Amino acid sequence: MLARAISTLETGIMGQIFKTLGYLAALAGLLMVGVGHVLGAESGAQDQQTEKPFRAALLYDLGGKFDRSFNESAWNGAEAFRKETGFEYRDFEPTSEIQYEQALRRYARRGYDAIIVVGFGYAIALNNVAQEFPEIPFTAIDAVVQLPNVRSVTFKEHEGSYLAGVVAALQSESGQVGFLGGMDIPLIRRFEHGYRQGVEQTNPAIRVISNYIGTTPSAWNDPIKAADLARGQYSRGVDVIYHAAGPSGLGLIQAAKDTGKFAIGVDSNQNPVAPGNVLTSMLKRVDRGVYTAMMDTLNGRWTPGIVTFGLKEDGVALAVDEHNNQIYTSEMRAAVEAATNAIVSGDIKVRDALTGEGMPDDPDDND
Repeated sequence: MLARAISTLETGIMGQIFKTLGYLAALAGLLMVGVGHVLGAESGAQDQQTEKPFRAALLYDLGGKFDRSFNESAWNGAEAFRKETGFEYRDFEPTSEIQYEQALRRYARRGYDAIIVVGFGYAIALNNVAQEFPEIPFTAIDAVVQLPNVRSVTFKEHEGSYLAGVVAALQSESGQVGFLGGMDIPLIRRFEHGYRQGVEQTNPAIRVISNYIGTTPSAWNDPIKAADLARGQYSRGVDVIYHAAGPSGLGLIQAAKDTGKFAIGVDSNQNPVAPGNVLTSMLKRVDRGVYTAMMDTLNGRWTPGIVTFGLKEDGVALAVDEHNNQIYTSEMRAAVEAATNAIVSGDIKVRDALTGEGMPDDPDDND
């Protein structure tokens, strides 16, 4: 009887021991699961830190984002990047040149991955800020800043303007065509002289009259004065005017519509602004410069230095669409194609007022 009691007692004790060990094993399992969750959460946090969103900033020139010209072309490039990648971007519309450096420094301090500025007016501000933030890649559209963290995107505006001159000469019935510049600077003279050469080599008998709106940045935002100058040219017999005046050029287009004459737009496709009165538009592919800068930075392909877009690189062209295809003749198409091929091959050398290459000695016909 005593032996049986002892055996029963031993069995009970061992059962309790095994049950306790089972509880301990289960507890250890729960602890391991908890540690796994903690490690997983830390790993996820690290992944989120590693995969932070790409941040780009686009700073426009004066005149507003939707100027139907230079700035809007830049916006189109940023929008193409956003739609393709899903990454949003921040943009800024300055109201004065004083804000250029302030805005640049603000985005740089916030550590943006790519900062793009639009317009030659940013050159000094960018030169100052880019040196303070050497780790940030900056891209300047239409400005040259030679620093190891700056890409300068330039265009061969004179090549596209030559084509505009070909079309103006073929359209003109009066024997007089016009040019309207915004701010009187070498860059805009480049447009004018390319245009003049296209006119001259298409029809040497045609006279080119030119005007400039002003000598300060306000010239880009004065459509009333642009319209007055355009009406003055039209009243003197000019029947086609090509402009390089940014938002001010909208005044020219309105004057063309009011007088039943022709205008040639610039930078963006301005054909829809006044269908039937805008003969064509000289596209300056600012959108490509902005899109490429953002995409190259995102994909680790961004490099500093000067990048130039001309006819060969599809950086300039004339716009043909449903808004002007009734007035843009087959003769114009053929002449523009021939001139394009000749410029790309080097058979035609377009003179460059910015560098002085090929410039004539005779004075301009400015009024």
